Amino acid sequence: MQSAAWLLVALPALGAVVLLLGGRRTDRWGHWLGCATVLAALGYGAALFAERDAGSPVTDVTLFDWMSVGSYQLSFGMRIDPLSLTFVLLITGVGFLIHLYSVGYLDHDPGRRRFFAYLNLFIAAMVVLVLADNLVVLYLGWEGVGVASYLLIGYYQDRPSAATAAKKAFLMNRVGDVGLALAIFLLWTNLGTVSYAGIFAETGGIADLAARSPGTVVAICLLLLLGACGKSGQFPLQSWLPDAMEGPTPVSALIHAATMVTAGVYLIARCNPIFDQSSSARLVVMIIGAVTITIGCIAGCAHDDLKKVLAYSTVSQIGYMILAVGLGTAGYALAIAHLLAHGFFKAGLFLGAGSVMHAMHDETDMRRFGGLWRQMPVTFATFGLGYLAIIGFPFLSGYFTKDAIIEASFAQSGWQGWVFGLVTVLGAFLTAFYMTRLMLMTFFGEARWAQLRTAAGDQLRPHEPGWVMTVPMVLLAVGSVGAGYVLVHGERLAGFLTPSLGELVEHHENAPLSAGAIVTLTLLLSVAGALLGWLAVGRRPVPLERPTRVSAPVAAARAGLYADAVNEALIARPGTWLTRALVFVDNRGVDGVVTGGAALLGGSSSRTRRLQTGFVRSYALGMLGGTVVIVAALLMVSST
Repeated sequence: MQSAAWLLVALPALGAVVLLLGGRRTDRWGHWLGCATVLAALGYGAALFAERDAGSPVTDVTLFDWMSVGSYQLSFGMRIDPLSLTFVLLITGVGFLIHLYSVGYLDHDPGRRRFFAYLNLFIAAMVVLVLADNLVVLYLGWEGVGVASYLLIGYYQDRPSAATAAKKAFLMNRVGDVGLALAIFLLWTNLGTVSYAGIFAETGGIADLAARSPGTVVAICLLLLLGACGKSGQFPLQSWLPDAMEGPTPVSALIHAATMVTAGVYLIARCNPIFDQSSSARLVVMIIGAVTITIGCIAGCAHDDLKKVLAYSTVSQIGYMILAVGLGTAGYALAIAHLLAHGFFKAGLFLGAGSVMHAMHDETDMRRFGGLWRQMPVTFATFGLGYLAIIGFPFLSGYFTKDAIIEASFAQSGWQGWVFGLVTVLGAFLTAFYMTRLMLMTFFGEARWAQLRTAAGDQLRPHEPGWVMTVPMVLLAVGSVGAGYVLVHGERLAGFLTPSLGELVEHHENAPLSAGAIVTLTLLLSVAGALLGWLAVGRRPVPLERPTRVSAPVAAARAGLYADAVNEALIARPGTWLTRALVFVDNRGVDGVVTGGAALLGGSSSRTRRLQTGFVRSYALGMLGGTVVIVAALLMVSST
């Protein structure tokens, strides 16, 4: 079956092609075709998973020769191993549920076939990314998810804010993409190969390069990290992710749970033999993860937009994963476990948010909700399980996967254990605060929506969506409850991923606190965060209008800690100035020489042309004048 692994890409890609070329003829059945292609890919991925060979768990399948550069031949191939199969099941499994949910969410949208075509394209590109057996094919999928996200974020083409958000996401991702491209160039220049098999080889691979030139390996790691920061919305390239909420809510679920933002974590985990060669590069990875956890949590505390709070929670949760992969062999498998569990509860949270918006006529301001648990019990229950999972409620998914990262962070030696450990538990405290605030403002308290009217002047009547939307929410809620235990208990996932990531190495002897003390501290801080959230919004009425006079920290948090302003000052504005300077040099320098020379020749020829009058007397007069000048010159020379 492995030789036909290309079907995993071809099926959703075929769906995208049919829907894009079929036009209005696919309006009645195109959305079901989009669902069916992803379901078929999920079935094939599950069959591959069941058939995997435990004795030879890593297989590279070459499909065709892709390009030739001198004597170097680059093939288009796929790597079938535990890591790629795990991601294939996540992408197609959660992706199918999001497709199914979208059938109901966009029921009345006239462009639904175009939406499903983009979703299929997104799935196909992400599968290419995770199945690639070399970095160039990975880059093809990497750019594919960038294009698909641009199309989906800007799906509502009549909204200027959606177009701006799509352009912002596209441009900021290009910054990270440059880093990934440069890393690939460096690997090819120094190793002569971009295939995983060649790079990770024991002889002539990255280990030999680290022995010859450790600085080059550090540069490669940092460039790969830059690529991961762009795609996964990590510091300093995190500001595009909250703005990407302009797309339809199922898009947010797909980007945040199963595809785009997970790509950065996958990249670092896949390139683990490279990062294992540089402890300093891994330290930078951990710092980026810790900073991002803090930024995401602080910004999430101050926003009232339901989807933006969830977006900032993704920023911080991916920060946990980035920090974990920075731990090296102590964290690769933990990062993937949290990524999988996060895929369930974050997709469930976003689909629940979409259900609320569906009932509230696309309203996203939590100040206009309240008391929805009575009107929407299924949404409340499934969303509530996702909420409990993300704050680390005991024995739900987040409790197992996030707490494992917190313990591994504390287990680092020296100051790193204290710093990274405290950042992760502080993140747990803030996560509990802002998610409790979101939960209370949306589902509890006074029904503030009763004061509102629809655009047509009718009373709002919140209600549950149809089965096509509630069934995916229920299935994801089941994963939110049980996925963490299944993945982490007995190191089941870590053992399965050993052929791809190496053995999970634990160093609890370095931890400044015992495992029991860390678990207790995390639980106490999570309870304190939830209690603080209740004190903030659960005990008093929530005003419909957002307070405008707030403290400086709250203003900074609302502005996303001024990430846009910093990017504007450090990158965009200097870039504009540099571009204008280059245009000036081009116009006045390069073009000036060419156009000036042409103008000189044109002017002189115009003046010379006036001498060609066609009159013999004029030419005779000219010859006489010349003779006089020559004779005068000769007389002057002879007299001296």
